Amino acid sequence: MNIFVLLYNFGTEKEGIHSIELKGRTIVLMFEDKDDAVRYCGLLEAQDFPLPSVEMISIDEIRDFCTKLDYECKLVEKNFVPKTPEDRLLISPPQKNLEVETWNEEECKEENIDLNSIKENLEKLL
Repeated sequence: MNIFVLLYNFGTEKEGIHSIELKGRTIVLMFEDKDDAVRYCGLLEAQDFPLPSVEMISIDEIRDFCTKLDYECKLVEKNFVPKTPEDRLLISPPQKNLEVETWNEEECKEENIDLNSIKENLEKLL
């Protein structure tokens, strides 16, 4: 099965994959529907985050990648409806992003996620 992921600097030495931090875990988002991935990119761009590209890749390749790095991967299914505040992060990026310079593993620090702020921002979109 092919899915869509968000990649930065696609095809270069500095290629990276978009992920979120949740409860001390790194989670790579996989989108079943390309339109959902493109929409998520638009939300990242609205937060002045570097714009990733949407790339199709084998779900097995991403799962292997995540296993090797001790990451988790979450599939955002087409027509996904969040049931918890944490599920909302799968369709809307957190308010606070890591700075580009801090993408290096040694420099990354765990950040608290303000779920109430995310909820309020999502409600404003409606």
